[in-house]
Amino acid sequence: MEYSAENLRFILGLKLKQLRQKRNLSLKELADGTGLSISFLSEIEKGKKYPKPEKMMQIAAALKVGFDDLVSLKVDKELGHITSLLKSPFLREFPFDFFGITPRDLVDLMTNTPGKAGAFVRTFLEIGETYDMRVEHFLLATLRSYQQLNCNYFGDIEDHVDRFTAGVGWVDEPTISYEKLKLFFEKEYAATIEESSLEKFPALRPLRSIWVEGAKPKLVINSSLLPSQKAFVVGREIGFNYLDLKERATTSSWIKVESFEQVLNNFQASYFAGALLINRQLLRHDLAAFFESETWDSARFVQMMQRYRATPEMFLYRLSQLIPHFFGLNDIYYLRFNNVAGTDEFRMTKDLNMTNGVVPHGLGLNEHYCRRWQSITLLKDLAQRQESDENPDVLAGARILNLMATSTEFFAITLARPLALKAGTNSSISLGFLMNRKFKSVVKFWQDTKIMRGNVHETCERCGLSQEECSDRAAPPEIYQKALKQRNRKDELAAFLKQAGGVST
Repeated sequence: MEYSAENLRFILGLKLKQLRQKRNLSLKELADGTGLSISFLSEIEKGKKYPKPEKMMQIAAALKVGFDDLVSLKVDKELGHITSLLKSPFLREFPFDFFGITPRDLVDLMTNTPGKAGAFVRTFLEIGETYDMRVEHFLLATLRSYQQLNCNYFGDIEDHVDRFTAGVGWVDEPTISYEKLKLFFEKEYAATIEESSLEKFPALRPLRSIWVEGAKPKLVINSSLLPSQKAFVVGREIGFNYLDLKERATTSSWIKVESFEQVLNNFQASYFAGALLINRQLLRHDLAAFFESETWDSARFVQMMQRYRATPEMFLYRLSQLIPHFFGLNDIYYLRFNNVAGTDEFRMTKDLNMTNGVVPHGLGLNEHYCRRWQSITLLKDLAQRQESDENPDVLAGARILNLMATSTEFFAITLARPLALKAGTNSSISLGFLMNRKFKSVVKFWQDTKIMRGNVHETCERCGLSQEECSDRAAPPEIYQKALKQRNRKDELAAFLKQAGGVST
């Protein structure tokens, strides 16, 4: 890979500073030896300037190194891993400007102690390789951090939706039908919407939609989707256009993440679609009434969802946006699991944790999520009912979960349903609320004695319960036992040093 002009300046600056410091020269002393100004040399070291050959020869002579050695891209071991970082996809694609910094700021932080920085970067890159943390992992993790910082509520997009619906005369409607969205989109944006089963392209069948750019753009929607899912796809396309989001993916699901702008634009267009399909003020009113009930009612909760003609995923995710903003319940988590009915494999496909609790995460670690999480117990219940030919459209439930790792309680609301595009696969979506004083003042049914309670851990590997204490265990407590062994070793060492008259560590 070739270095960019900016990175060439970085590398020269790193080498110049390292050579100067090894010779115990100050910037003033180097300036005296080269006839160049202190400010000019300082800007070279900071990677801001790249001198002309004649000035480079003056610097090389003052440092007693060859001209070719100074300008070459070859660096010693101390700087080797910093240059590896400069070449890495992470540095090229990470959205530094999104956080008000530049790659240069990161390198500047490292150059004062290049030896330590090299070790840090090497470790950083090795962790990424070990856990297969590709660039998209970093970019999607960055997006989650962005959502968490904003409590997953984006008033500017909500306001855009209000202006849009007012402009087209769709005000105060609980939701907008697929047919209405389709007619508007084709007329307003001179595009066609085509439904296809994608039978001729088996690898594309799991995709919800494909955007075909051209003189007459086309939106291809998977014909197996539910009407509410088709409406979301069109709503997202309206979002791309109305918000003027240019950089985008061609497919509904990521095949390859190209940039953070692409990730952010996809999120903003999807947020627009959710806000368009589920009116925030009407849902706020419905939720306020629902929270006033002193008993949990699964059927009533499902009826509220059906009023907005939303899928469980769309509905609970919309709640994760509105409840923190309108009701002040900020400590929530959102989890989505998939399960092939009849198997014991549960794969997390989406997570957003806005709490300090140790809830399951979706980084892809090879561990077994605690089988007591309602996300998983409801999936098991759904599979059992399907096996007995019940085939319900959706199951709903609520449970109070005690996180053993932190001794905190969460109130979890979960919906489970069969997936439209994956035959034999079910999905569960959970929204969990930290049961603090604020939650108990807003949600009256938390005291309902019919609601089941249970202890949960993050994964089986991290849980200290024995097989006798937990019949749901899916794997041995290997990580817990290693941590316990380390704690015991530390305690015994402290006791030994105390007995020997030494100083405990």
